[in-house]
Amino acid sequence: MTFTTGSPHTNEPRTEHEAVLRTFGLTGPEAELDAFAAQLAQEAGVPYAMINIFGSQQQFFGLHTPGNDSDLPTVGRAMPLDHGFCPEVVTRKKPLVLPDVFAHPRFAGNAVVDQIGIRTYAGAPLLHGDTVLGTVCAVGPVERDKSTGRDTLALIKQHRDAVMNFLNQRSGMKP
Repeated sequence: MTFTTGSPHTNEPRTEHEAVLRTFGLTGPEAELDAFAAQLAQEAGVPYAMINIFGSQQQFFGLHTPGNDSDLPTVGRAMPLDHGFCPEVVTRKKPLVLPDVFAHPRFAGNAVVDQIGIRTYAGAPLLHGDTVLGTVCAVGPVERDKSTGRDTLALIKQHRDAVMNFLNQRSGMKP
């Protein structure tokens, strides 16, 4: 799937969306965003975390995956737009916490469930005004108890805010 006239997730022309991303310096993977992802994965107690930027596909400009000594699958720097749960976060423009993906039939059949065994997800949109830059998310292969939802929501929002503060300071943009 490619975008030619606009992004279905942002309702703005592709070139405008790309211009906003460039203003924030979001042109490709970078070590600072990888560090944000690693910190989120550690604090969330999951093997995967991403700073996900949307274009013609999902691109992980910040990525943390299990090391080579892990039995868990590795994740590359890109994913189709119909994979994962972040496209839902972009559409909603609100955080989404799924302590147990299987408890939600709508999400249980997603490709990432089968391909990398995702059972828990938490993501929040990276917003500048009404523009969705992407998402910050943490995912893992072990479901969590429903009671963890509020703490996970607070954690994902905290990390979303930290990433946006970093991007705003770096670009000189005001929130």
